[in-house]
Amino acid sequence: MIKISPSVLASDFSKLGEEAVRMEKSGADYLHLDVMDGHFVPNISFGAPVIASIRNKTNLVFDVHLMISDPLKYVEDFAKAGADIITFHLESDSSADETIDKIHELGCKAGISIKPGTPPEAVYPYLLSVVMVFVFSVVSGFGGQSFLFFLMTKVNKIRDQIKMMGGEVDIQVDGGINEETAEVAARAGANVFVAGSAVFKAENAAEMIKKLREKAKV
Repeated sequence: MIKISPSVLASDFSKLGEEAVRMEKSGADYLHLDVMDGHFVPNISFGAPVIASIRNKTNLVFDVHLMISDPLKYVEDFAKAGADIITFHLESDSSADETIDKIHELGCKAGISIKPGTPPEAVYPYLLSVVMVFVFSVVSGFGGQSFLFFLMTKVNKIRDQIKMMGGEVDIQVDGGINEETAEVAARAGANVFVAGSAVFKAENAAEMIKKLREKAKV
């Protein structure tokens, strides 16, 4: 199933609650929340209190992406803040197995992410334990970058492995997603699309979400 997850990094932070409502009314499936600690990636965004402050504004699935060094230490904070899906990085300092188990214990769904330089094979051992694999289509850490087409070979390999294992795992892509690149990513095997500026800066967010969904139907 195709899912559109607008990234709040491109939203108006002075109206974050209103922006969340706008995305729900515009037909988004998820709301993508990038948590960056300034250590694991060279940028800082926001933490659990900000997520908690908008949880009662919308019924959208909160798609929380932890770009932090020690996710195991903080997953409980984000679960309590209202996360539905918690995705963490395989390259972090935390044990992947322990982090997945902790996310499940907290009643959330687990996702796993890899940076552009990490081979796709690294996620294979976890494909039966997570609901989503997150693949960057840009260099991690900043919004507004151009889509790197060569990274879609990684999506293709992961999708093939999922099929071989008989699993039902979403593949999410983030970075430079627009009408053109959504189609490219979908052909590679992605089905969850994180779009920031393309949606939040569009004249009509609902129309853009509709267009992205149509382009991804390949």
